[in-house]
Amino acid sequence: MVENLFAWDGRMIAMDAGRATKPRELEPAAGSGTPPNRRRPRLWAIRGTLSSKTYAAIAVLGIALPFLLWIGLLSLGAVPKLFMPAPIEVVGRFANWVTNEGFAADLWISVQRVTLGFALSLAIALPLGLLCGTFKPCEAFLEPAFDFVRYMPAVAFVPLMLLWCGIGEASKVSVIFIGTFFQMLLMFADDVRRVPMQQIEAAQTMGATSREILFRVILPSSAPALLTTSRVTLGWAWTYLVVAEMVAANSGIGYAILKAQRFLQTDKIFAGLIVIGLIGLLQDQFMRALRAVLFPYLKGR
Repeated sequence: MVENLFAWDGRMIAMDAGRATKPRELEPAAGSGTPPNRRRPRLWAIRGTLSSKTYAAIAVLGIALPFLLWIGLLSLGAVPKLFMPAPIEVVGRFANWVTNEGFAADLWISVQRVTLGFALSLAIALPLGLLCGTFKPCEAFLEPAFDFVRYMPAVAFVPLMLLWCGIGEASKVSVIFIGTFFQMLLMFADDVRRVPMQQIEAAQTMGATSREILFRVILPSSAPALLTTSRVTLGWAWTYLVVAEMVAANSGIGYAILKAQRFLQTDKIFAGLIVIGLIGLLQDQFMRALRAVLFPYLKGR
C-alpha cells in the first residue's frame, strides 16, 4: 500500500492512501535528537517570527551599516571630504544649525507643509478610492484619467503652481498634494477591491443596502490595508518636500538643503537629509503603533 506524507500541526503524518486510517506520527530519524513536535525556530523560516531582542539587534545593524560604510570610505580616502564630510563634521554643522541658524523654525514650517499636503490628499483620495474600488462606473470614470496624470512628474507642476497659487504656502502644499494624491487614490481603490466577495454577498443575503455594505462591510474590512497605504504615501509626502520648497521658499528643511548646495555646505546637506529620514522614521513607527492599536487581531502580520 502506498502512503502519503503530509505535514499537520508541525508533525509529519503518514496516511494510508487506500483507506481512511488514524493518522500516526512518524518516528524521528535515528540520531536526530529532536522530537518531531519540537522543532527549533529557524532564523530564515518563511514568514517566521523573531524575538524582540533579535529583531532589535538586526534593526540596529541595518541602520548602523550605512554609517559604517560611510566611515570606511572616508578612512580609505576614496571620496574627498568636500563631497562626503565626516560624521563628526555633520554633527557639528547640525549643532550650529540648531543654535544659530533657525533649525526649529525650519522644522516647524516643513512639518506644517507636509502635514497639510498629506491631509488634503488623504481627505479627497479616501472617499474617491472607496467609490472606485466599489462601483465600476466610478472606476471607469476616474481611473484612466488618474492613471494618465500620475505619470507626470510633480516637479513639472512647479511653474504651474507658481502661476495658479502664487509664491505663498498654497503652492508648496499643492506640490506635495500632487505628488501623493493620484497614487494614493489608485492604491486605496486596489485595497478596497481586495475585500472578499463572500463578505459582500453574505451582507446582501441578509438584506443590507449598498450604503450599509459600503460603510459596515467594505470600509471596516479594508481599513488595515488603507492605513498601510497611508503610511507608505506619507513617506512620499516627505520625499516631495524638497521639491515643494523649491517654489520661492525662504524657510524649511528642504530650502536649507538647497541653500547649502549653493555654498557647497555638504555637511549641512547630510544633516538635513538625516533629519528628514529621522522624522519619517518616527512618523512611520507611529503609524505602525496605530495599526497595532486599531487592529490588534493582525498582530504579527
